[in-house]
Amino acid sequence: MSLVLAGTVGCDQATKQLAISQLRDEPAQTFLGGFLRLDFAENPGAFLGLGGSLPRPVQFWLLTAGVGLLLLYMLFYLVTSRWLGRLHAVALALIAGGGVGNWIDRLMNDGRVVDFLNLGIGSLRTGIFNVADVAIMLGGGLLLLAVRRSNSPGAQDGDSGPGGSLA
Repeated sequence: MSLVLAGTVGCDQATKQLAISQLRDEPAQTFLGGFLRLDFAENPGAFLGLGGSLPRPVQFWLLTAGVGLLLLYMLFYLVTSRWLGRLHAVALALIAGGGVGNWIDRLMNDGRVVDFLNLGIGSLRTGIFNVADVAIMLGGGLLLLAVRRSNSPGAQDGDSGPGGSLA
């Protein structure tokens, strides 16, 4: 799981450094017929800017200190839990890795997170996001799948305990 965690943080931070060096103060770049847009942004809030208009001290305590404590607990749980199956562990490692990537941004960038990816067709577009956000969403989806598998009737050991499989 440490490979998933480190790989997530590393990819996130590397792509953000590229975004800073190549996209900051530049117009948006579009690819795949406009489906993918690279557009530099700094987000002081959480998902889709939620909390971005809160006073700075509240943002710090909620999004930096609070999230830091939550990530610390999640990492502790990931390392010490003996009952996590592989799918659960991969899911939590992706969520924690994405969280750590965005948390590093907050620490190093005056409470802001670097975002640069945007998907859509015409005026129907996503918010601007980053690789850490993708990892968090993927981890959340895998966690739902893992929980569903472990709660399904007829589930044997499957993914509900140590050594559980992804298949």
